[in-house]
Amino acid sequence: MPNSSCMLKIHEVRHTLSAKEQMIADFILQHPQSSVHPTIEELAEQIGVSEATLFRFVKKLGYAGYQQFRIALATDIASPQQRVYETTIDRGLESTVSLVFRTNINAMEETLKHIDPELIQHIAQLCIKSSTLYFFGLGGSSIVALDAYHKLVRTGLSCCAPMDFHMQLMQASQLSVEDTAFLISHTGVNRDALHLAETIKQQRAKLIVITDARRSPLLKLANHSLFAYAQASPFVSEAFSARIVQLALIDCLYVSIMEQLGQSGFDHLERMRSVIAQRRI
Repeated sequence: MPNSSCMLKIHEVRHTLSAKEQMIADFILQHPQSSVHPTIEELAEQIGVSEATLFRFVKKLGYAGYQQFRIALATDIASPQQRVYETTIDRGLESTVSLVFRTNINAMEETLKHIDPELIQHIAQLCIKSSTLYFFGLGGSSIVALDAYHKLVRTGLSCCAPMDFHMQLMQASQLSVEDTAFLISHTGVNRDALHLAETIKQQRAKLIVITDARRSPLLKLANHSLFAYAQASPFVSEAFSARIVQLALIDCLYVSIMEQLGQSGFDHLERMRSVIAQRRI
């Protein structure tokens, strides 16, 4: 099928669709804006069809999966500005700098409303009791995983953060019941991230998922989940404000671990600072 717009494809194939699939086509053509945001489960429920029927509809349009269809539909209806950055706020006369900072601040404040301090403390205890902590992330999430390693290695806890996906899989296959793994995933629907999570659980290691997708298949495998309440946008796949919140969640975990370690944690921290200080001019 030619690489035409998503809306045009729907018009072109509508006469070849089943009655249920025509329901989907008509709904999307009439409500393109509201059809972009829901997950496949939510949109199917909203239209009144099964997920399988919706998935068949997407395949008939020539898309490999629902996410690819969603991005194509979003591209059709999004303004150039919406394709660059995640916010759907009408900026009016607001400057770019103000828009970006306000979006990040809103995400931080919204997450603060929902975060459970006791859960942070519990995960911190779990980290302290673990043999080794592993941090996994793909693409932009690998930056957050590396930051988590950078923060927590100074606590004196044994940490590891392989960056290459194959190395992550290899490491995940060697985990034990005494280990804890953190998996950071912005969308929560990445197949490689799900493969990593399944490998971690096969080794019976504890799994902590950090994401802003509250209907992710990763959550079924996680022992605990930490959510970034960032403004999700179907128009971009990058984790802008979500990344800022994820970094803040890691900072919360680091501080909680240090508080629970007490003098032992401070001894390790001072040892690290002493070594680094020797390299300064």
